[in-house]
Amino acid sequence: MNETDRILPGVALMIAFCVIAPLIDVASKLAAQGVPVGVIVLGRGVVQAVLMLPVVLLMRLPLGLTRRTFGLGTIRALMLVASTYCFVAAVRVMPIADALAIVFVEPFVILLIGRLALGEQVGPRRLAACLVGFIGSLFVIQPSFAAFGAVALFPLGTALTFAIYMLVTRHLSRDVHPVTMQFHTAAIAAVLCLPLLGLGTALGAAPISFVLPQGIFWLWVFCVGLASTVSHMAITYALKFAPSSTLAPLHYLEIVTATLLGYIFFSDFPNALTFTGIAIIVTSGLYVIHRERRLARAERLTTRTLADPQSPL
Repeated sequence: MNETDRILPGVALMIAFCVIAPLIDVASKLAAQGVPVGVIVLGRGVVQAVLMLPVVLLMRLPLGLTRRTFGLGTIRALMLVASTYCFVAAVRVMPIADALAIVFVEPFVILLIGRLALGEQVGPRRLAACLVGFIGSLFVIQPSFAAFGAVALFPLGTALTFAIYMLVTRHLSRDVHPVTMQFHTAAIAAVLCLPLLGLGTALGAAPISFVLPQGIFWLWVFCVGLASTVSHMAITYALKFAPSSTLAPLHYLEIVTATLLGYIFFSDFPNALTFTGIAIIVTSGLYVIHRERRLARAERLTTRTLADPQSPL
């Protein structure tokens, strides 16, 4: 099997992710019309854990966690709860494509965290791309803020917490199988939601009060968990077949799918200013991916040269 044949399944699975993942947003928006946001977050965790447990058992993967992996898994789950809450609260009133476009500043947030908190080297070109990407997000936020108020800032909360989620995932993936990681993250997230919902109910805070779904809303909550499980399994196995540098540009197809589904289900369509912002964010993101590829290639060549100075490059 040549390299192209090995990569094609990964590309197909990444495209599947970009088609399925926005269904999480559609189901969340539908569920949020009759269910508190906190209950949707809890439902996602419960459904995903229940669906993942048989997969873990069939694959005969270990369920145990060390103290370190449990700690990191808890942080990962907490970030998942926070990012999901912020995004569901946003799409409850905002068009899905607008909210998702703002969330796509997450790669820039990861770079900045790497530079400021982890001491990673980030060159001026990538920092400039980050700045341009954030400016693009303002094109999307400005009309949304005028129409919906402070909720338009919630997707930035999703971008920040999901960036931390991804950084924790990098460390956790060294010790935990990705399928087991998904199960544990979902289960821990569900457990973390319970005291929050209890407190919200006691305080009378409607968005985080515990209210059982009624009628069709059971289906929408279930679909949030189902789409989350399937899409994340797709991207997990996509990365087994193809490198992240190959798949990363395809991720922006998710905005196209989100725009289409938002129009089909809710008659939402981005205006000209929002489209401009989306174009800026996507272009900046693709440039960052391009720079990451070039730097990774240069690093590989340097390593190869140091290992064998006589070898041709």
